[in-house]
Amino acid sequence: MPFLKELDTKFEPLWKEWDEKANKSGLLHTVYWVNGNEYAGDWEKNKKTGKGTQKWKNGAVYDGDWKDNKMHGFGTLSIPDKNGGYKRLYAGGWKAGKRHGYGTQFYPNNETFEGEWYQDKRSGWGRHYYEDSSVYEGEWYDDMRHGKGMLRLPNDNRYEGQWLFDKKNGPGSFYYLDKGQLYEGVWKDDIPKCGQMVDYGRDSAPNPTQYPLHEIKLADTAGVLEDATTNVLNELEEKNGL
Repeated sequence: MPFLKELDTKFEPLWKEWDEKANKSGLLHTVYWVNGNEYAGDWEKNKKTGKGTQKWKNGAVYDGDWKDNKMHGFGTLSIPDKNGGYKRLYAGGWKAGKRHGYGTQFYPNNETFEGEWYQDKRSGWGRHYYEDSSVYEGEWYDDMRHGKGMLRLPNDNRYEGQWLFDKKNGPGSFYYLDKGQLYEGVWKDDIPKCGQMVDYGRDSAPNPTQYPLHEIKLADTAGVLEDATTNVLNELEEKNGL
């Protein structure tokens, strides 16, 4: 009796084979879209994943890490410079298409921020260089100066203390180095509410006050200042839900 080999009846439909072949995986040459965008780099299961460079129709370029078609990891986003070439907008960490982790943002008005980001917003520690040459270094939250920080002005006068919602709020010291004075007290919405002003480095100040400050003479200077400070701090707590 002849031996008959059993036929393998298990097979995949052709459309699955064709779909598998159409899937982009691994390192490919530049892929172009009809809208003018283009991408060159790694793919995984038809998604940009790994290292790659994306160019948009408007001229913007991202070069760095990708995951599931989104900027993810470390990368640099640049835009065309009117004088030729490219200028960086952001270089640093990304997560699911948003600035996340440590990175540097370059603003159109020549301002720069370097520090921590969370979900596309400055959050954590960071240093911001402003257009007028002022520099803030300290804590951020939800894209605002929030927490402890120092603001140095172009004339080297500086504020060191507490910030809430992008304004000086709470205990803080302002060094008037140009005049040789120091204010220590409590602030509310960028306004000094109560504190004490003293001479500070007046002899070496470039523009000292004409006369030194007189000594405060109250029966209970410390008690008056403590009561006023407590009242302002209570107002801040009530206003901001602290």
